Amino acid sequence: MAEETKGNRKPSKKATRSVLVGAVVSVLLVTGAVLLIYFLTTTSGESELTIITRAEWGARPPKSRANLTSPVPYVIIHHSYEPDVCWNRSQCEKYVRGIQNFHMDTRGWDDIGYNFLVGGNGDVFEGRGWGVKGAQAGPDWNNRSIGICFIGDFTDKLPPKEAITAGKVLIQLGVDKKKLVANYTLYGHRQVRPTECPGNEFFKLVTHWDHWEPRNYTAE
Repeated sequence: MAEETKGNRKPSKKATRSVLVGAVVSVLLVTGAVLLIYFLTTTSGESELTIITRAEWGARPPKSRANLTSPVPYVIIHHSYEPDVCWNRSQCEKYVRGIQNFHMDTRGWDDIGYNFLVGGNGDVFEGRGWGVKGAQAGPDWNNRSIGICFIGDFTDKLPPKEAITAGKVLIQLGVDKKKLVANYTLYGHRQVRPTECPGNEFFKLVTHWDHWEPRNYTAE
């Protein structure tokens, strides 16, 4: 019988198992890397934000609520005018509670009007939240927009950089969560209602933000 050459030898069971184990490990590593990238890209916005929930800032329960059909096509930017800028969480929480009391007790609304509020320190406060119709831009806009209020009077000054950054991250988070359409349109409050909101200086800046579109308010 001819001598068996090395090239004709069948691989051993041990070698076959090693190849299979290596292949399985490679697949698991690739899968893990893909999942990690997905997790990082889908949670990065949330990790960059401090969002204070209604329970955390001591919100009163709403009298009633109506759901929004998501994703919505508009973002409306506001300033509170009064109170002015808050600089830490406890001060901002106090201001947000005051805004809710004013909206509910003086204006007779069902809840705080805005979907979110942004403090001067960059903390974001949940108002009505993503999926709830606000009372912030009038009947023609409330059911198709997210209203974001920057706490402070920005008639002749800008919000702190921390607040501006947080507001932009919040908007992108809305897109990532499919609460806003990817090609949303951004307006200042004065573009949809007869008001000076969000303040002259701030509005000048807002006109340079992504997705802002020119529009002049006309009675509808």
